Parts: sequence; structure tokens; C-alpha cells
Amino acid sequence: MRVFVTGGTGAIGRYAVPALVAAGHEVTALARSDTKATALHRQGATAVQVSLFDRDELAAALSGQHAVVNLASALPPPQRFMQKSAWTECHRIRTKGSATVVDAALAAGVPRLVQESVAMIYRDGGTDWIDEDSPVDHYPISAGNHAAEASAQRFGQSGGEATVLRFGLFYGPGAAHSEQIMRLARRHIAFEAGRPGAYASSIHLEDAASAVVAALRCSTGIYNVVDDQPVTKTQDRRAMAAAVDTRAWVVGPGRLARVFGDRSTSLTRSLRVSNRRLRAAADWAPRYPSVREGYRSMADVVL
Repeated sequence: MRVFVTGGTGAIGRYAVPALVAAGHEVTALARSDTKATALHRQGATAVQVSLFDRDELAAALSGQHAVVNLASALPPPQRFMQKSAWTECHRIRTKGSATVVDAALAAGVPRLVQESVAMIYRDGGTDWIDEDSPVDHYPISAGNHAAEASAQRFGQSGGEATVLRFGLFYGPGAAHSEQIMRLARRHIAFEAGRPGAYASSIHLEDAASAVVAALRCSTGIYNVVDDQPVTKTQDRRAMAAAVDTRAWVVGPGRLARVFGDRSTSLTRSLRVSNRRLRAAADWAPRYPSVREGYRSMADVVL
């Protein structure tokens, strides 16, 4: 299959592009610089330098493709995560960028779209399991994700095959926030946001990439991409400490993180998300069943 990838040099894209190549697909990816184009070539992909916001140029690049995988994003760095202004570019990419991708794909006659989204748009579910039919929430930093999903829905309503992947919290080598948390853990400082018993649903970048490959053989629809065993915030913190073979002397911010309101809601709510639909539809399974195994593998690379 000829597959065009946007965001191919981002955190998940750096895993997804080689995974798609390894699966036998002919991959073309958008690059914003010569350096990134070189990195894509080394992974076995063809690089094109066009604007994500130029419909005509993008449509020309998409001509003859069998699928477009839109992974374009611009998450703010961990130290700026709570600043509303830090989300401006991410929102622009997920709203205007995703809309342009859909417009270009429709103009080029691309039959299939895979769109990245996040599981953090679900409402707090407490200890209950959350599936793709569970209610979602609308809060400021989720606006871009809802816009991207709406664009994917428009693609489907226009006759294309649209698949939305709602990823859990990314972690692993290349996921900046998880690398920072792991380095702090090595210094006996633990990160735990929200209620200790609230659930977090994560996904290693390697497993996220394999889900992107799997999505190309799924029927249209929405799929959660999370590991098999969501853990509580306290269990997550302890798994991180075990991975770096240390104990936490300082733990934070805990419930205090909730004072940031909507700016921290994606980190503080309880999300016990199920991946059963994707497992059944694509015979997909994560290599790392939970962060317990994934953090240990990550530590071997990051530390």
C-alpha cells in the first residue's frame, strides 16, 4: 500500500514510519527541513517538503496514495504544558492542518484516512472501564482533538474510509515528558498528578506505531490505543521507581494539580480505557502490557 504520513518526524512518527516500511508499505512522509528529510530517507521513506496548510500542494503530493496517516501535532514542552498560549500551534495544526489534510485527500482521491486523537478526551470514569462509546468531554486543550476528529468524520461522510485512533498517554524514548519524569525519578522525585486511585491509560510509542500499521487493515471507526492494563496514579509512580531502581523521597503535585482546572484535566482525571475493540478488529496487541514492563524497557535506553 502507498501510504503518506504527516508528522512522520514527530514522537510517534519516528516509530510509525519505520514500522510501516517494515510492514511492506511504500511510505512517503512530509518533512519541514532538509535534516528531517534525510532522517526519513534513512528510515526507508520518501520525503516531500510541502506545507501542511497548502491544500493544492498537499493534494499534488497525495496523488496516487492509498492512505494518508495524519500524525501531525505540536505538543508543548513539559515545562510549558500549563500555559494556554503554549497550545496555539498545536490547536492550529489539529484544526486547520487536519482540515487541510482532509480537503487535499478528497481532492486527490485518497480512499483512506487514519487520524490521530487522544483518549484523554473521555470524561472521568472513576474505576469503570471506558470504551469507544463512552461519553467524551470538551475542555480548552481538547478543542484541537475534537476538530481533528470532526475533519475525519467529514472525510468519511464524503465517501472515504476514516479511522480515528485515540491514543493513551505516550511514553518511551522520544516522548519528552516521560523522559523528564524518568530522570526526575532517578533523583528520587516522583510525579503523580490527581487522586492516587485515579487511573491512567498509557501506550508505549513502539506499540502506538504498531497500532498505526494495524489501523490500515481495520474497518472504519474509532479505536482506543492503550495498553492492556491501565494502572492507578500511585501504581504508575511505583512502576517508574522500580524501573530506575530507586525510591521516591518527594511526590507531587498530587491533588494539588487539580487547582489548574481545565489546564490539567487531561492529566488528573481517571481514565481506565479499554483496547478491546482494536485487538478484535486488527488482531493487534501491545508488546508492553502495562507501564510496568514498558518503563523497564525505556530505562535501558533513556538512562
